[in-house]
Amino acid sequence: MLENTDATACRHAYETLLCWVLVDPFQKHGFYFSEEPAFSWIRKLPADIKIAIHHSKILFCNGYAFDEFFPDVIASSIDCAIDAGTAVFFDPGPRGKSLLNGTLDEQRALEHALRLSDVLLLTSDEAESLTNVENPIEAGQELLKRGIRTKQVVIKMGSKGSIMITKNAVSCVPSFKINVVDTVGCGDSFTAAIAFGFLHDLPAVNTLTLANAVGAATATGYGAGRNVAHLDKVLQLLREANLNEDTAWGELIEGSSFCPEVTVLSRTAVNGFREHLVHVPVGDVVSDILPMFEAVSQRSTVQS
Repeated sequence: MLENTDATACRHAYETLLCWVLVDPFQKHGFYFSEEPAFSWIRKLPADIKIAIHHSKILFCNGYAFDEFFPDVIASSIDCAIDAGTAVFFDPGPRGKSLLNGTLDEQRALEHALRLSDVLLLTSDEAESLTNVENPIEAGQELLKRGIRTKQVVIKMGSKGSIMITKNAVSCVPSFKINVVDTVGCGDSFTAAIAFGFLHDLPAVNTLTLANAVGAATATGYGAGRNVAHLDKVLQLLREANLNEDTAWGELIEGSSFCPEVTVLSRTAVNGFREHLVHVPVGDVVSDILPMFEAVSQRSTVQS
């Protein structure tokens, strides 16, 4: 908090962006895109934004940014981050396909983001639309090949779980079993956990487990913003470790023509393993993650 009370009061009164989320009765999202960016008067990256990027550890950009800024502004923000040593995360989202077939400037900026980001985050459908590769593991590997700085490609598999592909390994983590209330905000919550894992250099399977738990916790409530996952709910899901192991990871792995070492999170240890396939018990992963957050949760409980 700011020490200046007047400044703090102003900060409390500040209105943030209002976002209308279109959801049908089947919990599928609808999207509306405008022809001109919302901030069309911004043609150059402002100096204060450059300073903010230089002081940040991660710059996160998603496809919706193209509805707010011109493509060259987005590309210059990525260049600014690279110059500052700030990691770049890019999630093209539903806009990816339209950008791929958009104006020349949009296509160039999309390619710029895909090639120069440290971490790419996509759904399996989005990965396929950008690579024309159906198998999500192979699609991730294709994006890695195209990238200049890309270290991780994270594929969101919805209710099945998530996959992280790096140059030397593939990690697969099934989702947590929950009663889904609303999926709005799940993707952003998931990304925040991926960023945490990246900054703390967590093993891929640990990062995905945490991200799946955060996304799942968000799905148990309504709305995004301040209504996203609460830490206590995330910790509850991790402790219960009730995984949805119906996903046929083997089929995805076998359907990939080239697979390095593959790690799969499981409820229990598996005696013996196929070549390149390693099963990691969820209990071992959870025991690594919980101590990082339990102290924070206890402090929050005492303060409340």
